[in-house]
Amino acid sequence: MDDLVWYAAYGSNLDPDRFGCYLLGGCPPGATRTYPGTRDRSAALGTRPFVMPGRLVFAWRSPTWGGAIAFYDPEADGQVLSTAYLLTPRMFSDVVEQEMRREPGVDHDLSPVLTTRRHTLGPGRYETLYLTGELDGRPVLTFSATDLAALEPGEPAPAYLATMTRGLRTVHGLTPAEVDDYLGSF
Repeated sequence: MDDLVWYAAYGSNLDPDRFGCYLLGGCPPGATRTYPGTRDRSAALGTRPFVMPGRLVFAWRSPTWGGAIAFYDPEADGQVLSTAYLLTPRMFSDVVEQEMRREPGVDHDLSPVLTTRRHTLGPGRYETLYLTGELDGRPVLTFSATDLAALEPGEPAPAYLATMTRGLRTVHGLTPAEVDDYLGSF
């Protein structure tokens, strides 16, 4: 396997500037948390729009954003727009760790998800990895909660939606009306 993977981001990480905080460190506008960045402290090796099968669910209450956040349901009908970032496995592992409010430093074995299309690293909101497709001959991975029904649905904070909107407009080229239609469908 080529040791690069695509990470398909579907929530606030749709916005490349916001995602840069996971890679390089920093605090995104509207958030209350500063991220340490990856151990490599380098930018994504590529960025592309990507569409995954499934549906978004807004649930839980994020202390970082003050409202619900996006989760991916790969079993549901529909399409999820995402921003795919080309990363090393180490960078991807560090992003997963930061999403779980832990310090980067664990190199996750990605071979189980590449074999079974789904692999749970442990308990938590974003600890189930999913293989959602392929892009340029490389696997596209994302993560979400294992049991979405266990999360209380909610409304996202305005800053969270604004961050998603920036990504949908800059990466997918959606108009304001198309963004409203897309986000309003969830």
